[in-house]
Amino acid sequence: MELMENSQYWQEVLISLRRIIRATDLQSKRIVKACGMTIPQVMVLRAIEELGDVTVKTISHHVSLSPATVTTILNRLEERQLVIRQRSTQDRRIVNARLTELATSLLETVPPLLHEEFIDKFESLEEWNKTQILSSLQQVAQMMDATAIDAAPLLDIEAPNKDLQR
Repeated sequence: MELMENSQYWQEVLISLRRIIRATDLQSKRIVKACGMTIPQVMVLRAIEELGDVTVKTISHHVSLSPATVTTILNRLEERQLVIRQRSTQDRRIVNARLTELATSLLETVPPLLHEEFIDKFESLEEWNKTQILSSLQQVAQMMDATAIDAAPLLDIEAPNKDLQR
């Protein structure tokens, strides 16, 4: 980027932010088109696939979503016959989620998520560069009065729906 007047920097920052928002929006739409699921639904299914028979609380912690949100997502996934919930035989108070064969085959069709590609690229950076990016983004969030907004570390900005409400 060539040297510009100080007054133009804010425009370039806002353009970059808009590009980030647009990239996450496009990724959300690609995922829904490819497999018919939202990114949070994919993340919950992947968590169950990775962790095995698992409780809502464990899934919630793994995907950084509230237990209420995970429960709502599981309800939708159960309606689509992608998840089965069963009571533990050792402790009837515990309910575990398990993938169906349909879910396992569906997960094979899911393209890489934007945040997964981001993590790979970010982790390859030098420590000083990671710290610089983090600090800059935290400062931008503060300038936009967004530091108190609850946000999970997954990139999805679909219009709010029951799967995304906390």
